[in-house]
Amino acid sequence: MFSTLRRGLLILLAVVPLFANAAAGESAHDLVDRTTKSLLADLAAHKDQYKSNPSAFYDALNTIVGPAVDAEGISKSVMTVKYSGRATPAQMATFQENFKRSLFQFYGNALLEYNNQGITVAPAKDESGDRTSVDMSVKGNGGAIYPVSYTLEKVGGEWKVRNVIVNGINIGKLFRDQFADAMRQNGNNLDSTINGWAGEVAKAKSTVDNAAEKPAQ
Repeated sequence: MFSTLRRGLLILLAVVPLFANAAAGESAHDLVDRTTKSLLADLAAHKDQYKSNPSAFYDALNTIVGPAVDAEGISKSVMTVKYSGRATPAQMATFQENFKRSLFQFYGNALLEYNNQGITVAPAKDESGDRTSVDMSVKGNGGAIYPVSYTLEKVGGEWKVRNVIVNGINIGKLFRDQFADAMRQNGNNLDSTINGWAGEVAKAKSTVDNAAEKPAQ
């Protein structure tokens, strides 16, 4: 069974490619594979430093995965048309930044506890169309296997991650549902929902943690 921090690793791995820079002409499979390897290589080289100075790790995460492939599109997807259409550019920018920062804050420590138990990216699938998926498995303590599946679409000729399913949990739908619920609780106040998004990420973490109690073997 994963500890809370190790279970939290699943969702961080799920969203990391959302904020990675794609190389020109890079395949969907290579985007996911390269991003994961780059992040873990940086962690291996600086883990001791990051453990003594977590803020440096959060800065490194932002440097590695900060520049979004399609941050505006991702944020609009979470907000849905119902709410994104009324958001100002400033509100969208704040939401994008809050989204990244809260994810790094809640799940960064999970990576510091990761001891290379094993992450495997499955072979590439058919990428001849404009939509494909890339699968990954994360090995937990005791050999339990946790599946992660990315959905990618071509935007402007480049592959971009649009959604991810972690151990059966559809992350995109989870965040969309929580954004809508937060809007209802905040009386449809967009600023209050955006500013309180860290709390919604914490709720998502709890949901995924519970799913991680049931490894797919």
